Amino acid sequence: MTATADERLDATFAALANSTRRAILAQLALGEATVTELAEPFELTLPAVSKHLKVLEEAGLVQRGRRAQFRPCVLDPEALDAALSWASACRTTWDARLDRLDAHLTRPSEKR
Repeated sequence: MTATADERLDATFAALANSTRRAILAQLALGEATVTELAEPFELTLPAVSKHLKVLEEAGLVQRGRRAQFRPCVLDPEALDAALSWASACRTTWDARLDRLDAHLTRPSEKR
């Protein structure tokens, strides 16, 4: 079953909602890493880090390769495109609304 765009966006935001997963993505932005390397900065077990990686994989944010006995993880930055597009659209809307509010609040009040 193929996930819809909304389901992929939900999975992306759910994955990004956790600070450990965001930190893992930040590490992977510097280059590929193994689960052991990704676990180093955290006080987590390897299975716990693997569970975080599974969430990131299911959201399409991380891919695992295979090189001999190693399975290096890499960031898939294209997976963030939909989330960035959604956030940009929201920002445009809110910027326009806040500009209108600012204009309204700074407009001299009419004397009665």
